[in-house]
Amino acid sequence: MNDTPGAGASTRCTGLRRITGLDPDRLAQIWGREPRHVPAAALPTPFADLLGPGDVDDLLSRRGLRAPFLRVARDGRTLPDAEFTRGGGVGAAITDQLDDTALLRLFAEGHSLVLQGLHRTHPPLLDFSQQLAADLGHPVQVNAYITPAQSTGFSAHYDVHDVFVLQVAGEKRWRLYPPVVTHPLRDQPWQEHAEAVEQAASAPPRLEVTLRPGDTLYVPRGWLHAATALGGVSTHVTVGVHVWHRGHLAETLLDRARREVLGRADQRTPLRPGVDVGDADAIGDEVEQVRAALLDALADVDAQQVAHGLAARHRAGQRPAPVPPVATVAAADGVVGPRLRPRLHLAARIERGDDGYLLVSRTGRLPLREGEAVTVGRWLDGEPVDLDDGLARRLLLAGVGTLPGLREEG
Repeated sequence: MNDTPGAGASTRCTGLRRITGLDPDRLAQIWGREPRHVPAAALPTPFADLLGPGDVDDLLSRRGLRAPFLRVARDGRTLPDAEFTRGGGVGAAITDQLDDTALLRLFAEGHSLVLQGLHRTHPPLLDFSQQLAADLGHPVQVNAYITPAQSTGFSAHYDVHDVFVLQVAGEKRWRLYPPVVTHPLRDQPWQEHAEAVEQAASAPPRLEVTLRPGDTLYVPRGWLHAATALGGVSTHVTVGVHVWHRGHLAETLLDRARREVLGRADQRTPLRPGVDVGDADAIGDEVEQVRAALLDALADVDAQQVAHGLAARHRAGQRPAPVPPVATVAAADGVVGPRLRPRLHLAARIERGDDGYLLVSRTGRLPLREGEAVTVGRWLDGEPVDLDDGLARRLLLAGVGTLPGLREEG
């Protein structure tokens, strides 16, 4: 199988440099190990364009957001959704839309508001998050925390993903403590280590810093942190980075080896009648045979097979740049070949299988003829090619290509 990398990977790292002033090689020196505070003066622009106060109120009151897109918390307690949601009114069979009147009261009482999934609901953060994910090679999500003056929304805890904190407005005092669990996994939440977390947070912090508008704070996963708003309303954006790690490589290696073992007829034969699979002595010989087969299969799995196995998970971790469905269909009636360009953040590859060629991307799988595969591969790589209108329309209507002038975020 021949894989051709698709378009969309940035060589400029504009998202990463905007929030850290670093490229991936320099970030690697602290990545996953040490927190880092980057003051606004060291960065190119502040963050007000990503999420302003008016944007927050608009999301809370005019967008019809539902409960999964908001949490409300105070002093470490998260409120039930029913305390800040209500029905959508006439003609809307929805029972959990945000209730702006309830949110007004709760915020005045000192509750923090956590807007979740802003990488899907707020265009500036959608564009930014997609660029940052392309820079990092790791999937990202975006939340925002709006905290009243002198309030702490959450007590000391750790996250199971890395975080970039972008201070948008107001000031917030952060206290960071070393991990009690190094590089915790998603099934190792801080609540399972609450006593150790509380004890660690009673010691002097390793880092204590006040974030001001335009500042960034990098918090590796597992590092304990707590924050308190100072003097006024504080708004910060958190970019959660769901990092790939060696455990993902191990999962893929083992899955490939398991499938190889199951492909062997001698490993699919039944165990003897009357066997007690709960008795180690009864199955010991069989276990050793399977272990030997797995070790042999593992030795035969190469890095290309691991990469191919992870490719689908990589594609599923982010979405491609938005395209306008109605405008795209209308534009398909014109001449599209010379103007078509690859949709951003596709994670596209040309794969050769038993039945021909496939363009595999975040939009799905599109069959291609051999001559088309060569042309499309060059087009994805940014080379000048002549796309005939028939092929161009297929790419356009499959969501693989887009046209200048149509609204495209990213």
